Amino acid sequence: MSRSTLRPYYSLRSVILAVLSPVVLWVSAAAVGADTTRPVIEKQDDLPRHTYTVTGQATALYTSDTRDQLLTLAKAIQADIENDLATYDIRDDNTIQGFYAVLGTVALLEEDWQGYLDWLAKRRALETKEANRLTMGLVGKAIAQARLSGDTSAEAVGQALNELVTGLPYATVGANLESLKGRTEILSRALVLGSIESNYQPLIDNTAGEISYDVASSLVSASFTLDYFLPVAQTVNAVLSETIAANAVEKEDIWQARQVTLEEAGEPVVMAIWDSGVDTQIFAKLNQMWTNPKEIPDNGIDDDDNGYVDDAHGIAYDLHASKVADMLYPIGDVAEDELALQKMVKGLGDIQFNVDTEEASAVRKKMSSLSQSEVKDFIESLSAYGNYSHGTHVAGIAAEGNPHARLLTARMTYGHEMMPELPTLAGAHRDAAMFLEVAEYFRTQGVRVVNMSWGGSVRGIEQALETHGAGGAPDERKALAREIFEISDKALRKAISESTEILWVTSAGNSDNDIQFDEFYPSSYDYPNLLTVGAVDLAGDETSFTSLGKVDVYGNGFEVDSYVPGGNRIPFNGTSMSSPQVVNLAGKLLALYPDLSVAQLKEAIIEGADEKALETRSIRLMNPRSSLELAASLP
Repeated sequence: MSRSTLRPYYSLRSVILAVLSPVVLWVSAAAVGADTTRPVIEKQDDLPRHTYTVTGQATALYTSDTRDQLLTLAKAIQADIENDLATYDIRDDNTIQGFYAVLGTVALLEEDWQGYLDWLAKRRALETKEANRLTMGLVGKAIAQARLSGDTSAEAVGQALNELVTGLPYATVGANLESLKGRTEILSRALVLGSIESNYQPLIDNTAGEISYDVASSLVSASFTLDYFLPVAQTVNAVLSETIAANAVEKEDIWQARQVTLEEAGEPVVMAIWDSGVDTQIFAKLNQMWTNPKEIPDNGIDDDDNGYVDDAHGIAYDLHASKVADMLYPIGDVAEDELALQKMVKGLGDIQFNVDTEEASAVRKKMSSLSQSEVKDFIESLSAYGNYSHGTHVAGIAAEGNPHARLLTARMTYGHEMMPELPTLAGAHRDAAMFLEVAEYFRTQGVRVVNMSWGGSVRGIEQALETHGAGGAPDERKALAREIFEISDKALRKAISESTEILWVTSAGNSDNDIQFDEFYPSSYDYPNLLTVGAVDLAGDETSFTSLGKVDVYGNGFEVDSYVPGGNRIPFNGTSMSSPQVVNLAGKLLALYPDLSVAQLKEAIIEGADEKALETRSIRLMNPRSSLELAASLP
């Protein structure tokens, strides 16, 4: 794997992708039922590779003069999708949904409105999350219905949308409608085109115009946003605003009654936050920071001769897996704008969840005024601050209400640029060495539980290689990506599986995907000493973004309040926030019952969780009070 392609699973990136989701799809696309007559595909990496040619400026595809060029590209993609669906038995509903979404966009390009509705119905039939199924393609459906009635006006779309949302169970779909409303408030043509230019133009230039299915399908899908969504965005916003205002009911908070705050009695517990770094001063003042008694801080010397300089509160590695001493992510050029970025991040979250605040108003004003050329710097600045604040926010959740928590920082540095660094075999070997060194450090220092709110996939590496025009022909690039992935994947698996006295806790991810089919690491791993955590909201309802496939337990990932560097507190959203809540519970269990084995610890967390029935399956919601009661009875 390449850490330039790793991503923390937190609110900011989720919000940005939610806003740009009609544009930046990176679509990959189970046939219903098994078919023994066709080759079976059980991993995303086994999907066939297709290439297409797009030359010149990517943004030039979206003019009336180039519509035929875009339609030609779309028809080529359609042919490949139809062939793959006929040829292979693809065992992943999300992948098939992605295929159907692109086919629906092709129908729109051809002004085949009924065809679009037919593809939307097929997408919905495969969706297991009720809220997502009910709200999938709402605006597209309203547009298609208006066009079928012969009325192309925004008013007709608004009337159709109003009829659609009026019949929905608001308690189920409210969060999704609020998120859609937030998107309509900040999405603009400049933002869409700026994103396309920043994400795909370097790739087109580096590959002489030969692009993968992922890129080509994203370019085609952007036409829906530009041609159909944006022209009616104000009307959509008005309908959603009225619906939300008429139905706004504050959800019941199920989490407050489940929480446990420990008193002074208990044993210290070393808990590692393997993340983007932590503002150690915050937790040192709270007496929750782990301290290396053999190291003199900030003297530039490896006092205990363990290979790390100034590891008074933990260890750190830069983007290229070199050891450094700084415990915080290097915020760089945007440091002087830290407070403004902090407010911007909060405002984005407020918009996503329909909270009308001063920060939300400032974000609307800022994003609506962005020119196409300003988009890249704006998003990268926000991403840099998001990485900078991520680890501290996670640490605050993990330590909340536990005076016995002793946080050990292990800083991993993520890339924040829209164009990731080139993945290499040499880089993978450096990452592999780092993973093993970090695990060894955890074992040496007596770490009992580790939080990992991050992840990536082999496909992410392949996409980064393509961006640089590296790796050769598509099949060669696929093979190189797999080789890079397996070097450090093997090391990370070794680090976790051989650290049997440590409970490793990882977030499932925010891509609403099957993490096993997509081979996301480390969330798809299955080890006795690892837990994968999904996200629900305040009321325990499954979030639209949480990934699926292998999830052991769910925690709150909605508007979770915690520290950011400097000591302020901001609510973030994502499985990055639900994962450290399980770590928090593990820390409290170990503080009260320090002799618990990893197996017992895992049993207390999972068996103490409440089972919640959904339409097609059931999930487990963590319950700290029940888990603590269960732990007391374990032998």
